[in-house]
Amino acid sequence: MTDESPDDIDLSDPQYYLNRELSELEFQSRVLNEALDDRNPLLERVRFLAIFTKNLDEFFMKRVGGLKQQIDAGVTECTADGRTPREQWEEAIDKARPMFEQQAACYREEIRPALADEGICICEYEDLTPDQQSQMREYFETSVLPTLTPLSFDPAHPFPFISNLSLSLAVLTRDDDDQTFTRVKIPQNRPRLVEVDSAGEQRRYVLLEEVIRANLDLLFPNVEVLDTAVFKLTRNAEVRRNEEVAEDLIDMIEEVLEQRRFATVVRLEIEADAPESVRRLLVEQLDLDDREVFELEGPLDYREFMDLTDLSRPDLSLDSWTPQPHPRLTGLAASNVGTDGADETIFDRIRDKDVLLHHPYHSFGETVQEFLDAAANDPNVLAIKAAIYRTAADSKVIESLIDAADNGKQVAAMVELKARFDEQNNLEWVRKLEEEGIHVAYGTIGLKTHTKTALVVREEEDGVRLYSHVATGNYHSGTAKGYVDLGVLTADRDIGQDLVKVFNFFTGPSLDEEFRKLLIAPVTMRNEFTKCIRREAEHARAGRSARIVAKMNALEDPGIVEELYRASMAGVDIDLLVRDICRLRPGVDGLSETVSVRSVVDRFLEHSRIFYFENAGAPEYYVGSADWMTRNLDKRVEAIAPVEDPDIREQLRFVLELGLADNRKSWEMHSDGSYEQLTPDGHRTINMQSILMQQTLAARKRNDVHRGIPASHPDVPETLLVEPNPTVMRPADAPDPQSLDTDTVSDITDRSESVNGREVGTEQETSIESKSTADDTPAALGNGDPQRILDRFPSKWYVPDSEHYEYAVRTPNGDRAYRKTPAAAAKLVRKYYDTR
Repeated sequence: MTDESPDDIDLSDPQYYLNRELSELEFQSRVLNEALDDRNPLLERVRFLAIFTKNLDEFFMKRVGGLKQQIDAGVTECTADGRTPREQWEEAIDKARPMFEQQAACYREEIRPALADEGICICEYEDLTPDQQSQMREYFETSVLPTLTPLSFDPAHPFPFISNLSLSLAVLTRDDDDQTFTRVKIPQNRPRLVEVDSAGEQRRYVLLEEVIRANLDLLFPNVEVLDTAVFKLTRNAEVRRNEEVAEDLIDMIEEVLEQRRFATVVRLEIEADAPESVRRLLVEQLDLDDREVFELEGPLDYREFMDLTDLSRPDLSLDSWTPQPHPRLTGLAASNVGTDGADETIFDRIRDKDVLLHHPYHSFGETVQEFLDAAANDPNVLAIKAAIYRTAADSKVIESLIDAADNGKQVAAMVELKARFDEQNNLEWVRKLEEEGIHVAYGTIGLKTHTKTALVVREEEDGVRLYSHVATGNYHSGTAKGYVDLGVLTADRDIGQDLVKVFNFFTGPSLDEEFRKLLIAPVTMRNEFTKCIRREAEHARAGRSARIVAKMNALEDPGIVEELYRASMAGVDIDLLVRDICRLRPGVDGLSETVSVRSVVDRFLEHSRIFYFENAGAPEYYVGSADWMTRNLDKRVEAIAPVEDPDIREQLRFVLELGLADNRKSWEMHSDGSYEQLTPDGHRTINMQSILMQQTLAARKRNDVHRGIPASHPDVPETLLVEPNPTVMRPADAPDPQSLDTDTVSDITDRSESVNGREVGTEQETSIESKSTADDTPAALGNGDPQRILDRFPSKWYVPDSEHYEYAVRTPNGDRAYRKTPAAAAKLVRKYYDTR
């Protein structure tokens, strides 16, 4: 705990907050590192080259586009980190530029030669043999040329429209003395990697733009081709309309999609050796700043290189992974139809005990899809409701809802039309559902519906029962194979009743502000999370155990960051697993000494959200759809569910511990916002995702494991509490920590503490090392050198074999408590053993 009070520090000072855009680019740098890391299989490195391109395309469309829009509108308001839109725009572009150059160099100097060594050659056109060039010319003439539409710019033709993210070839031609600029779009319906004379495992490719460039005489006969240049444009995706004045939301979304096609250009990528006249013409006609031009060596776009990962080359790939059935959801009857009552349905299993689903370790089709299919066909199901943010183009989820309606169920679907880049897909599903007579809500004014929830209403012998699915990921079978997400299936009536209120909001006039268990944004979630953080701070001030562990995609909200700073200053141990954006600065003296931030980047995208609050020995666990971002807490409909089942809590504990122990794919954040990748350094390698795959297979094969994973591993420490011990002894006048609010807890003074049911500080636990000396009074030690305190109790602590924790303190009941700093360890030693 720091000597300074939070009141002595101005927590609104911009120096304490990192910039959102620059933090996201730090994440993209970690993504790019997966391509740079030669420890990864070669085709996995290729995959991350493609992922990096896709991610940066979206970053420029959304974030850079939004900043440019603010600049054009004259916005000068500063963000929490003290930057104006223009300052952010300039810094983001400057930070991104060397990343593109690094990507190109990685491909040119490492990946392309390594592919060639393995028999996968991406050739220059001039390196093809005459026979191969003849083959390519025939391919161009028969299969490519008919698809091309050259668009010239001259006095008779306006400057051509160039679509977003399309790859283009600029061609300069001369007829007599006149020069003409023509844009040729590289067709997206033709393979980018054109295969040439391949046999067996030997593959030879040439890029489509090179095939076109080499055969331009067929496209431009009777003129001289002077020069060419490949280029690519990125347009702003932040095109919006005022929802308050829109007459129809569907019409508004269609208009936004149309406007996005013609939106402002925010980036021009062009070959480094492009003619200056072409570069200058594009800059002038597209109204670009020179800063927005990226001149790059090599291919300008690596998205289609993802196709190489489909090659049957297991020697160059990660071991394949097939999502597994959940052990508790196997051997089920499809429904009550035609059974004699002996077979269990999925509803019987959920009613018996909550189920934690963990994708992509568990199969989406054999869990979530099975839940919806069973509901659609079960004659006892009365209604199904689902909130769809993103779903697959061939969604079986939607088909289940349609089947349910055909079977006479009441079906309601909330399909969010404003899900960026999925608007068109969702529009088509809205129309399909409405054609089937299903009631569809497709948006709320001023809010996005981001909650990932479904509700099944079923008539049973003892009355109507509610079955709920509360998840962190979308109802999308495709992303469920590559995104790490959690979902809880439960028959908890309070959660079901809360979801009834949420779904009623989608079609009704207002959102209820009182819920039994769920944390719902934008009405209760921020306040409830704030209370949880403040409660940990009060526990720490009172000498009780206090810790926060949170796993999320992004920590962006300045208000939550400020609360975490205050909690750290009170002495709360805070471990954050933040995949992406993080505004908080960890490890700042006097501010965030007890905070660590880590980011795991691996084959699957970490997308799950888990929140743990130690709560003085009565821990609370939560999972759900929201990150700690302003948009999630205030501008979206989100749902976070408390987890009370001991088995599920144990699984969540294990996942958090794994994330903190990972030393292969984990990065640790420094206070300046930079990251350092962790390495085993003599320790056993701990790879979070690999272990979870192993755990999932073990649960499938072992008869004694009836939850999703065993949740036990010899190299993973157990430092988080799972289930509150009902025999914990507290002073008679002390309230249950679960019921404490910030007003009550602040009145509690230091009292005799208990750990796992044993009261400490009694005579039988007083160590001989605690005898006082003249120099070592409690007052003198209270804020003194932590090492002096540790030296007085040498048998009560040790240095564990851990990369994450520097100290392990022995508790009076024989357990161990792990801490990162000597101050935190000394504080525990004093609490347990210094009885004066």
